[in-house]
Amino acid sequence: MPNYRAPRRDIQFVMHEVLAMADHYQTLPGGEDIDAEMIDAILEEAAKFSENVLAPINAAGDEQGCSWNDGEVTTPSGFKEAYAQFVEGGWPSISHSTDLGGQGLPESLGTMINELSGTANWSWSMYPGLSHGAMNTIEAHGTEEQKRQYLLPLVEGRWTGTMCLTESHCGTDLGLLRTKAESQADGSYAITGTKIFISAGEHDMVDNIVHIVLARLPDAPQGTKGISLFIVPKFDVNKDGSLGDRNQVKCGSLEHKMGIHGNATCVMNFDGATGYLIGPANKGLNCMFTFMNTARIGTAAQGLCSAEGAFQGALEYTKERLQMRSLTGPIAPEKPADPIIVHPDVRRMLLTAKSFAEGGRMLVYYLSQLNDTIKRNANSDGAKEAEILLSLLTPIAKAFMTETGLESANLGMQCFGGHGYIREHGMEQIVRDARISTIYEGTTGIQALDLLGRKVLMTQGESLKAFTKKIHQFCKAEAENEAMAEFIKPLIAANKEWGELTVKVGMAAVKDRNEVGAASVDYLMYSGYVTQAYFFARAAKVAQDALVGDTSEADFYNAKLFTARFFFVRLLPRIQAHATTMLAGADTLQGLDEEHFRF
Repeated sequence: MPNYRAPRRDIQFVMHEVLAMADHYQTLPGGEDIDAEMIDAILEEAAKFSENVLAPINAAGDEQGCSWNDGEVTTPSGFKEAYAQFVEGGWPSISHSTDLGGQGLPESLGTMINELSGTANWSWSMYPGLSHGAMNTIEAHGTEEQKRQYLLPLVEGRWTGTMCLTESHCGTDLGLLRTKAESQADGSYAITGTKIFISAGEHDMVDNIVHIVLARLPDAPQGTKGISLFIVPKFDVNKDGSLGDRNQVKCGSLEHKMGIHGNATCVMNFDGATGYLIGPANKGLNCMFTFMNTARIGTAAQGLCSAEGAFQGALEYTKERLQMRSLTGPIAPEKPADPIIVHPDVRRMLLTAKSFAEGGRMLVYYLSQLNDTIKRNANSDGAKEAEILLSLLTPIAKAFMTETGLESANLGMQCFGGHGYIREHGMEQIVRDARISTIYEGTTGIQALDLLGRKVLMTQGESLKAFTKKIHQFCKAEAENEAMAEFIKPLIAANKEWGELTVKVGMAAVKDRNEVGAASVDYLMYSGYVTQAYFFARAAKVAQDALVGDTSEADFYNAKLFTARFFFVRLLPRIQAHATTMLAGADTLQGLDEEHFRF
C-alpha cells in the first residue's frame, strides 16, 4: 500500500504563495485573526491525523468493506474509532458558524483538510464529507426551528447527513422521480419511495443520520418544477433535541461496487417515513443545488486525491524498482540494473500525475477561496464576481479533475507494471476508488452540458469572459517579462482561441442544438487544460520571483518551474485535438440510424 505523506510544502506553496490565503482571510468578517502560522498549525495537525489514523486503515477498509444485516450496516474495522477521534479533535465544526456550534473558520481551510483525509482514505472521508452538504442546505433553506434541531449535532459531528436523489429509473433526470410526500395533520409529511446509490446512507459511526430527500407532493407539477425537498431523520428528533422513535427509513441493501468499499453505498427504503419540508414546495431542486454544488467541489477534490495518491505511490516504487539500464549508460553501476525512474516513459507518467495533482490543487483551492468570498462577503462587488467565476469553474473542476485524476491513477498503476495489477501495492485500489468520481454528482457529459449550455451559451459568453479577462490581465502584466514568455505566449493564444471556439460552437448550435451535446465534452476538457495552464503560469511566476531572491529552497522552486514547463509542452497541446473534435459536427455522431448500430 502506498505510504501516504501529506504534501505539506506543496499545500503551503498554494495557500501562502500562489493564492495568498492569509491576506484573503483578512478581507473576510471573522477571518482577521487567521495568519500563515495558524494555517500551518491546522495543516500539520490534519496531516498527522490523515497519515497516522486514516491511511493505516485504508487498505483494510477496502478488503473488508461494509457489512449489512437486517437494515443495519457495520463499517470496516477502525472506521468508527477514527471517526470518534475526528469528532474529538473538533474537525467537523471547523468551517461552520460559531452561532451553530462551529469554530467559524473559512471553508477553504476545510478544503485543505478534505484533501488530506481524502488522499489518505477516500472511503472514510465520504462519511463526514456528505454531512457538509446537508449542513449547508439546512443552513441556507431551513426554518429557524429546523436549524435549531438539526444543525448543532451535525456541526459537532454527533450526527451525519446524506443526500437522497437518485432512483433506479431516472438517474440524472430527476424530473422522473417517483418518491412521494403526503401531508400529515401535524404539518409533517409521509415520505414513500426508494432511493439508490446513497453514500453513507446507513452506518454505525453516529447516533442519527439526517437524510435530505427529494420527493413529489400529490398535486405537484410534472417534471423538475414539481420536486420538493425534505429532511428525513433516521430517528425522530424530540423538541428538546433528544432522539425519539426509529423512523420508517431503512437500508434495504448495500450496492456491490467496483471501489470505495469502505463507504456504505445504500439502497434506502422510505415507507411512510416522517419528513419535514425544507424550503418552498416544488422548489426542492433549487434548494438541493446548495448540496450538489458543495458535493461537486468535493468530488473535484477526489480527482486531486487520486492524482496525488497515485503519484506518491508510483514515485516511491520507481525509485526502488530496478529494471534495465538507462539508454545513456548505467546510472547506478553498482547495482544490477538502474531504478526505473531514469527511463523517459516512466518520467512521462510520473510527471503527468504530478502535474494533475498540483494543477488540481491550485484550482480547487481557488474555488474554495471564491466560496469564502461569496459566503462571508455576500453583498460585496467581489462576491458578485466570485459567484460568476465559481458557477463557471465548478463543472470544469468536477469533470476535468476527476477525468485527469483517473488518468493519473491508471498511470500510477502502470508504473508498477504487473505488480500494479495486484492488490499488494494498493495502486489498483486507487484506480477502483477513482473510477466512480467521473460518474457521481453528475457525469462528465452532464457537467459538460452544464458548462457549455447553461454557463456559457445561455449567458452569451459573459461568464466565460469574466474568467478569460482574468487570464488576459495576468498575461498583460507579464507581457514584457522575457523569463515568463514560454508560459505567457501559449496562454495568450489558448485564451484567445477559447473565445473563438465558443463563438463557432454557438453559431453551429443556432442551426442544430445537437451541436452543443456533440461539442460539450471536448469543450470542457479544452477549458480544463487552459484553466490549469493559467494556474501553472501563476505558479511559475511565484517560483521565478523566489529564485531571483535569496532562497534556501532553490530545488523546490526549480521543480515548480520544471513541472510548469512539462504541463505547457506535454499536456497543454492536447487542446488542439479537443479543438478539432469539438468542431467536427453533430452529424459525425448523429448520422448513423439506431438500427444500423452493430454488436
